Amino acid sequence: MKIQTESSERLPIGHETKSEWSEVTPGERFSIRVSSEETNGAYAMLEVVADHRNGTPMHIHQNEDEHFIILEGTAYLAYGDKTVEAPAGTNVTVSKGILHAWCNLSKSPLRMLVLFTPGGLHELFRTIAKNHAINEATLLDKFGTRMVGPALFDHIYTIFSPRS
Repeated sequence: MKIQTESSERLPIGHETKSEWSEVTPGERFSIRVSSEETNGAYAMLEVVADHRNGTPMHIHQNEDEHFIILEGTAYLAYGDKTVEAPAGTNVTVSKGILHAWCNLSKSPLRMLVLFTPGGLHELFRTIAKNHAINEATLLDKFGTRMVGPALFDHIYTIFSPRS
């Protein structure tokens, strides 16, 4: 595993970090904490900071389990037939092939680590952040991810319904 030695930056909500932040959609930022290249494909880990009312549409990962570790704020998650409010200190695992989505309903930012096993899916985030004018359906298909429904609630900002 490689240890990063870049200079520290301020996180959008005031925490120290040592890596670059990118934006998936306005109000949702991520930093690749560990790439799959660093773990020989075993996993990849992102740190995600989401503003109030940001989240994801209902989707399925065909290749990866997704592990959420809530660091600050509260995530609202739906997976399979379960829904849960997950405050800081909570972790939730969603197995591959399970329908799921998350959002931030609280007024404060949500900060979480998202671990994908096996690794590789971080490249989807990296590609979207670099080029918002891409064909999302083709890109999602390439990474074995299917969008199968809307966000969990009306007025949740996602990559398909961004903040104006």
